Amino acid sequence: MKKNTLDNLFKQSKESFNTEEPHPGHEMRFLEKLKQQNNETGQNSFNWKPFLLVAASLIIAFAVFTNTASNEIQELANVSPELETTENYFAATIQSEMMKLQSQRSTENEKIINDALDQLRLLEIEYESLKQDLKNSGEDQRVIYAMITNYKQRIEILEQVLERIENIKQLKQV
Repeated sequence: MKKNTLDNLFKQSKESFNTEEPHPGHEMRFLEKLKQQNNETGQNSFNWKPFLLVAASLIIAFAVFTNTASNEIQELANVSPELETTENYFAATIQSEMMKLQSQRSTENEKIINDALDQLRLLEIEYESLKQDLKNSGEDQRVIYAMITNYKQRIEILEQVLERIENIKQLKQV
């Protein structure tokens, strides 16, 4: 019953509420803005949800695959803490020597450096094979020794190339 009285009250005093008139063209401008807004949301209302679900599925599958693949290859670090320390030492030394080598790069020694990098790539390929052998052999000491020797060979190559470059520099200064 109260609703009817409120409705009646508003209907009866409707004229007293409308004291101002909107500016001319207000309704047209409002309808234009509304139309533009509907067009913009219509263009941007592309449903991304299925694509996001597929992308998330692919990311999860990739993560599972890489974790599985990384578990298949044995690293020296997984054999013992001492070998982990050894592997970290050799890796850091190689990285340091590589940075020195790259800083010495010039047109004069480009061929020497590229040859050394080719030799290093071959040793890295051999090392990847040794990691698989380590897994298959059940941590055979001969494979571990071969992996350490591989690291040493890479360091020796880098040191020899740096020494050659230094000798070339000294000869040019004389």
